Amino acid sequence: MFDLEFQQHSLNALFTHTAEGIIFTDSKGKIIRCNPSSEKLFGYTNEQMLQLKVEDLLPKKLRVEHQQHRSNYNSNPHSRPMGKNLDLIAIKSDGTEFPVEISLSYFKKDNELYAIAFVIDITERKKIEEKIKSLNSDLEKKVDERTKILKEALNELEQSKQKLASSLQHEIDLNEMKSRFVSMASHEFRTPLSAILSSASLISKYSTTEDDEKRQKHINRIKSSVTNLTLILNDFLSVGKLEEGKIYANYSVFNLQTMHNECVAEIQILKKENQKIIDSYEGETQQVYLDKQMIKNIYLNLLSNAIKFSDNNKTIILNTKIKNNTIEIYVKDEGIGVPKDEQPKLFERFYRGKNAFNIQGTGLGLNIISKYVELMNGTITFESELNKGTSFNIILPNKPNNEDYFIN
Repeated sequence: MFDLEFQQHSLNALFTHTAEGIIFTDSKGKIIRCNPSSEKLFGYTNEQMLQLKVEDLLPKKLRVEHQQHRSNYNSNPHSRPMGKNLDLIAIKSDGTEFPVEISLSYFKKDNELYAIAFVIDITERKKIEEKIKSLNSDLEKKVDERTKILKEALNELEQSKQKLASSLQHEIDLNEMKSRFVSMASHEFRTPLSAILSSASLISKYSTTEDDEKRQKHINRIKSSVTNLTLILNDFLSVGKLEEGKIYANYSVFNLQTMHNECVAEIQILKKENQKIIDSYEGETQQVYLDKQMIKNIYLNLLSNAIKFSDNNKTIILNTKIKNNTIEIYVKDEGIGVPKDEQPKLFERFYRGKNAFNIQGTGLGLNIISKYVELMNGTITFESELNKGTSFNIILPNKPNNEDYFIN
């Protein structure tokens, strides 16, 4: 008896105190029961609600159509969850229209069909969505404006190339880089930005402790998109400085094993479903004398490429070795590989394999890595087989040429 009473009490408490409006109707649409939240939502007393049909809670222009929907539902009753991409409008007792989300369920008693509607007011969410649309529109306009400015700049360069005959080849290369930058930036920046805006909008929907898992999923999606944007920006900034000869190896002593571990941890956010990174460090010492930022960029770029060009459930191997004042960084994936006839182009700026057309990327990363390795007097080699994977092997001296140093 206690259990039955407790269950009844719990159900009554849930019905009375839930934040969602709950409305019971019969097969003719007459409201036969409603909870306090629905009364507050629509601005009626309980007595007034029980005098209404469900169509009375809709704007007049929608009522006839809804009667047909109700008739169809009675013929084929089924549960409908919240959302379902429906733009639904309700009306309060004072005539105010507002957007709602409604889930439907049903039950039968004595051969009579009854419907249960769960109603929430999504006015605030719609405002946020409109704001995001507006921000996205402004972003698109700014991209178009920047693109127009860059195109105008390119036209001016074309008009003046006769006056710059002595540096014609350099200008052609620069123009080509800018043209590809404009095209690439519009695409590569829009994808992660759209993901960030979408997840930011959805996070606002999950406000309870029970929604922690869903909320964390979108937070991780935002983090991943931000990491992607950071890598893309680093590539664009680096290639510009390399082109202008403004980058050189800035040697310092640092702990390579710590760098190795930090990069593996940082790149985890980009992993696809069930991908694994197996890493190892072997060496006579942990201290090295190299450009710390260049080494970090090499690790992150090779690992992000391995993740990006591999499918779910694949394994990525990272091995760092130090022996006889030589550093070896080895990264292997089980990805799509590089076609044999395109392998000579792999380190060219903006190179994108024909089998990587639908995979996000700038085509700058490997070009930048090869320049970094060259600046630190090292070598980079690779092996690749189509649909089986690619491996990169970088060998660097643990000190610059003709320069003595001491490591404690």
